[in-house]
Amino acid sequence: MELLSLSAVELGKAIKEGRTTAVEAMEAVLSQIEKSEEVLHCYITINKKKALNKAAEVQRRIDAKELTGPLAGVPMAVKDNLCTEGMLTTCASAILANYVPTYSAEAVSRLEKAGAVIVGKTNMDEFAMGSTTETSAYGVTRNPHHREHVPGGSSGGSAAAVAAGECFFALGSDTGGSIRQPASHCGVVGMKPTYGTVSRYGLVAYGSSLDQVGPLCKTVEDCAVILQTIAVPDTKDATQIAREDTDFTSALKKDVRGMRIGIPGDYIGLSPRKHGDLSSKEHGEENCQEYSHGERGIGIDSQVRESVLRAAKILMEQGAVVEEFDLDLVEYAIPVYYTIAAAEASSNLERFDGIKYGFRAGAKGLHEMYKKTRSQGFGQEVKKRIMLGSYVLSSGYYDAYYLKALRVKAMIKKAFEQAFAKYDCILGPVAPTTAPKLGESLTDPMKMYLGDIYTISVNLAGLPAISVPCGSDSRGLPIGLQLIGDCFQEKKLLQAAYTYEKCRS
Repeated sequence: MELLSLSAVELGKAIKEGRTTAVEAMEAVLSQIEKSEEVLHCYITINKKKALNKAAEVQRRIDAKELTGPLAGVPMAVKDNLCTEGMLTTCASAILANYVPTYSAEAVSRLEKAGAVIVGKTNMDEFAMGSTTETSAYGVTRNPHHREHVPGGSSGGSAAAVAAGECFFALGSDTGGSIRQPASHCGVVGMKPTYGTVSRYGLVAYGSSLDQVGPLCKTVEDCAVILQTIAVPDTKDATQIAREDTDFTSALKKDVRGMRIGIPGDYIGLSPRKHGDLSSKEHGEENCQEYSHGERGIGIDSQVRESVLRAAKILMEQGAVVEEFDLDLVEYAIPVYYTIAAAEASSNLERFDGIKYGFRAGAKGLHEMYKKTRSQGFGQEVKKRIMLGSYVLSSGYYDAYYLKALRVKAMIKKAFEQAFAKYDCILGPVAPTTAPKLGESLTDPMKMYLGDIYTISVNLAGLPAISVPCGSDSRGLPIGLQLIGDCFQEKKLLQAAYTYEKCRS
């Protein structure tokens, strides 16, 4: 039995049945890390001794029938902006290089109580600000499928670790696509739940009204099991919503008969003037090349479009009704997102001043210490977004930028509500292209920002969405299919994603 080829659920079952142990699984992961980590750099912190000791402790509890859940004994990774008691939590920033929390994030605690064992903390874009995992103060992470390309971001370390067999699943955070986009680029499954489904307690905040914790894993089944484990009530997070419909594994059915799925014409580069059932010959996969980017144009790669349309065709063959429609949001999403996210980041990162915790620069006076600490501790991308956020919140610009962005955010939410009055879910790509080469996005910031164009609206509207692998381009780089649902409709997404996963060739 090749342990690293198993999904998280398959490994948990093998451990429970005595075909392997939690220690053997951890040893397999650590062995893989030794082989590939020097090149890939998925992790910031790894404590091998602690991981093996914890795996041995969990195995004793499994043998004693104290731990019986599906994730007991399974090695997991945690994005480095989720607090872990007694383990460094740096947010990939020099300003938190020595920060060791005294508590764990609620999502981490829930998984540990279920018997999952932490391997280490994964690399990320500094304070989750980036789309490539290149803004980390600790170096870049490389894509396991092509090492000259990025893994996506900001949860790039988590996605790459899953894809490279350096863990069986990982936690990430998603502010504007930071779970789904790296999942797409690394060929794994990633889900951003409805805002408020998973506690944000212990998640170092970037944009508080947008951030959400979610899983990165190998299969849709893994995704459902992990989400079910972490989607529990938590009074420590005032934004969390107590839900009664968190039996997500019950949605794992190979059945989409009668499900109505909409494809925004702007998302896949079809002309917004052409609407209707995509099963018609006019909209068939074989004719997808004839369409332009539409009147507004996004610049979607033809291979990405073809893969998404093939996935739509598979769902149609299984009985889903797939139609094109005009969502008419794309041109507003990027400016609205970066206005709101930067404003919230400016407020949230105010606390990192060298006084309470983290890095402190030497200086003669208090104000000089503030300036030097933040100048030396923060990277360029973080500084850029703090300054942008401070600008849009300043007197004279608050109404012109921030309040206007909030009004457009409400319009985006309403447009999705109108779409979900007709469709069970929305289908499209995760990103307009496959993973770019290392360095490309940093030299062209707009290119990096536009890489999130299909994911950002989901966070602005607080919706759930999942990324599932749906092919690869001519270079072997993965392509992801995104399914978006209405609020609290994760089960529909999981059912559609599970059906596609089981039916794809």
